[in-house]
Amino acid sequence: MHVDWSALGKVAAVSLGVTVAVVVVFTFGVLGLSRAEAGNSGSAAGRSQAALCFLACAAVVAYGIYLIVPQFH
Repeated sequence: MHVDWSALGKVAAVSLGVTVAVVVVFTFGVLGLSRAEAGNSGSAAGRSQAALCFLACAAVVAYGIYLIVPQFH
């Protein structure tokens, strides 16, 4: 059995990078939602920030499911 360590390292690095990016985007969504619920003057901006961030996270999850499930291809 031969393991291509270079390819495995690339996959691990990309996976780590995407995971960190999704967590950061989700955190910005929670931050926007907390600003909207705090009743500050930027409640509309906070809601739109939260909606965009959560939509981006959902898109990444949906794309991952698309890549994993062969019936979707």
